[in-house]
Formats: sequence, structure tokens, C-alpha cells
Amino acid sequence: MTDCYTSIEFCAGAGGQALGLELAGFRHRLLVDNDPDCVRTLRLNRPEWAVEHSDIRNVSAASFRNVDLLAAGLPCPPFSVAGRQLGENDERNLFPDALRLVYEAQPKFVLIENVRGFLDPAFADYRTFLRRQFENLGYCVDWKLLNASNFGVSQLRPRVAIVAARRDYWQYFSFPAPQDQEPPTVGTLLGDLMGANGWVGVDAWRQTACGIAPTIVGGSKKHGGPDLGPTRARKAWEKLGVNGSTIAEDAPLRDFDGLPRLTNRMVARLQGFPDTWKFHGRKTTSHRQIGNAFPPPVARAIGSQIRSALEQAECQSGNRRYAGL
Repeated sequence: MTDCYTSIEFCAGAGGQALGLELAGFRHRLLVDNDPDCVRTLRLNRPEWAVEHSDIRNVSAASFRNVDLLAAGLPCPPFSVAGRQLGENDERNLFPDALRLVYEAQPKFVLIENVRGFLDPAFADYRTFLRRQFENLGYCVDWKLLNASNFGVSQLRPRVAIVAARRDYWQYFSFPAPQDQEPPTVGTLLGDLMGANGWVGVDAWRQTACGIAPTIVGGSKKHGGPDLGPTRARKAWEKLGVNGSTIAEDAPLRDFDGLPRLTNRMVARLQGFPDTWKFHGRKTTSHRQIGNAFPPPVARAIGSQIRSALEQAECQSGNRRYAGL
């Protein structure tokens, strides 16, 4: 028999957070997303998961009352510096719906990830409001900026982790500490993929790509294509020996000359996805899913801390539970 902790997740995207939580020991009872391509990606990789194609505004969590973890990857544009930063006034702000789901499910823990802009001074009042709302629901809450590169991901990707817990569980939780080991460089991580077609320049490229990647972006359905970001980001990529203007269909051929482009598989590996994880859709659709994902290693690190807190709380109460996965 195996320790079993259960979770439900909303705005699950392509499964970065879900995969990380799975690796941390959580069994997903439900995953919800309103993007049909993301839903197909989740089902493609984990046919056994219960995946629902729906808008978070139209679902209820009442049937999952007392679940161990409620997770969500809420839309980033309301707080992103790349957008208008309308915060609570943005129609895409789904924090009210997340709070409703918490009220319905009464989970032991809540995990919500968002962009660094959530911590901007402009949203101080809204953060105070959210803290009060969680407290009214019986939860303690805190947030912390975590950089993916501190958890083995070869990318400068700061993300905010918002964690809440019932008061009797909160004392056992702490945010994950950065790993001591530096992540591999872009050249080390992607060398085998870049040289898959026998490119004679791959060894020299490995030496050039001697740092970690800038933040990968996925764009939206309205804006952004399969590329590695705006001008500033592309210049950073150029220093690593990468042409960031577009995404390639395949690795460079043997006699290729110039700056190579990354493929979606390379970008997915930079995000911390295993090579076995498949993405449904054509190049642009797949890139959007990959670029907008929460890196699985970061989700795993947070999930492991939540699992540890659950175990400690149950040990103290003598209510250790065992169930088959």
C-alpha cells in the first residue's frame, strides 16, 4: 500500500504543475482547462486522469470536499508587466473564482502560481484583500517568488507561488529552499537534440551556449507566435548562440551555418518537461502550451513541501492514512 494524497487542479494548461505534483506524490482526481488543445495534451499523456474541458467559472468543487490539495495556474495577464496590469479589474482575473472553489472544496492546502508582477507595489491592496479573504475562509496564506533556475531548470523564470493551508496544517509548511547545484547550461542540456541530425558545428555551439536561458514565453492566442520573446530576450538568446526569431521544425542539418533555432522539444526540455511528454497541436499551438507552463521541477519542489506538511500534521494527530493508487 502507498501513501496517497489527492488533488484537483484548475486552469491546468499543458500539465506542468500537474506533472510536478504527480512526481511529488499527489493523485489527481480532476483537472480542468478551457483550452481544447491543453485538454488533449493532458489526455494524451495521462489517459487515466479525469480531465474536463470547461471554464473555471462554470465548474464546482463541492464534490471534492476535504481534498488534500486544490491547485490552479490562474491566467497571468492581469498582473504581467507584458500586459496592462489591470489586476482585479481585468476580466481575466480568476482569483474570485479560485476563492469560490476553495470555499466549496475546503481543501487542506491551496497552491496557486502566477507571474512576478503579482508582487508589484501596485497590487499591495489586492494582496491584502486576498489575504483577508483566505483568512475569512479559515486559511493562512503566504506567497514567495521562486526562480526556476534554483530548482534545476536551465532558465531564468521567476514565478510566484501562493500557498494557503488550514490553520492546523500551516505550521508544518515552509517554502522549498533553493538547490545547491547549479542547473546545466543550455549547451549541455540541449547538445544532443541540437546535434540530432549530425550538425558538424554542435560542439562549438555547446561552448557558446554556456549559460542558462532567459525566461521562455508562450504568447497568447491573440498575440505572439512561436518565437523566444521580444527584442530584449532575443538579444539574450543571441549571446547563447540561438536565433530566437522563430521556432524550428527540426534540428540543424549537417552543414548548417549560422545561429540555430530551437525546436519545441528543446524548449520543453528547457521548461523541465521530460522528453516523453507530448504536446497536442501544430507548432504555434504547442509552443504556446510549452511557454506558458509552470516548470514541473518547481511544482514538484513545492508539492513535496506540501506533502511533507500533510504527513507531519497527520503524524501529530495519529491519523496516518494509506490507500492504493
